[in-house]
Amino acid sequence: MKRAGFLAGGGVVALAAACGRPSIAATHYAVTHSDAQWRALLGPQRYWILRQGGTEPAFSSPLIGETRAGLYRCAGCTLALFSSKTKYDSGDGWPSFWNVLPDAILMQADYALVERRTEVHCRRCGGHLGHRFHDGPAPTFLRYCIDGLALRFDPS
Repeated sequence: MKRAGFLAGGGVVALAAACGRPSIAATHYAVTHSDAQWRALLGPQRYWILRQGGTEPAFSSPLIGETRAGLYRCAGCTLALFSSKTKYDSGDGWPSFWNVLPDAILMQADYALVERRTEVHCRRCGGHLGHRFHDGPAPTFLRYCIDGLALRFDPS
C-alpha cells in the first residue's frame, strides 16, 4: 500500500492505536445522541464542525470580538470549557484561549495535514472543538484555537 493511501484511509487510526494513543471515537461519553439527533440538535454548520471535525472560515465567528466576562461552553452539550479570563486575540482568525477549565477536554494526535497537531474535543460529548498549539502567551505558552461555532458564550 502506498503511503498516501495509508494516510487517506484508516491508517491514521491504526497509527494512533499503535502509538498507544486511544482513539477519541472509542471513548464513552456522558452525552450521546444518534447521528440524526445530532444533526437536528446542532444544525448543518455546527454538526459539520462538532461531529465531523470541520473548521469554520477564519475571521467568521462573532466570538472573536467578544470581550464580556463569562464562560465559553460546548455548543453540543453546554459543558463549560473556557473562561473569558483566558481568552486573547491571537490574530489567527478563531477564538483563542491560553488555558482550559479543569476536566473539560480530551485531546488526541491529529495527522490530517500530515504534520502532527493536537486535536481538542469536549470531554462530555466528544465534539470536535479545534486544536492546541505551543505558541501561546505566558503563563502556559499554549494556544487553544477553537471554532466559534463549537462554542456558546454565557455572559456572567
